[in-house]
Amino acid sequence: MLIFPYIRQSVLKIKPQLMINFLKIIFSALFVFMCYKVITTSLESNLFDQWDFLGSIPWMRATLWDFYANIFIITLWMFYKEKSIILKISITILFVCLGSIATLAYVLVHLFKLKDGEGVKELLVKR
Repeated sequence: MLIFPYIRQSVLKIKPQLMINFLKIIFSALFVFMCYKVITTSLESNLFDQWDFLGSIPWMRATLWDFYANIFIITLWMFYKEKSIILKISITILFVCLGSIATLAYVLVHLFKLKDGEGVKELLVKR
């Protein structure tokens, strides 16, 4: 029975690393997919040529409001994590201009900066 606590401690150490590796894979795949979608769509269609038409669609306006609400939430989290005001402003501009591509890149950078044994808590809270 003395071995059980050691097994439990080993499992607890593995779980955060599995979750972090899973997040790295998922976020990397999403990053590549979003880059692909934005590039191929940009080659097919010029957003600035179609802006008046897109702005007239109620669901497009709702989608933009939804996007900026999400950017606001993510920016508040980023402001908590980052110390430099210049970095905060630069990343906010990237979030607004690049959307999920910048958000995924930001999260991936922090995922890859985690040390062994650190988990989601450190990702979200650690400064």
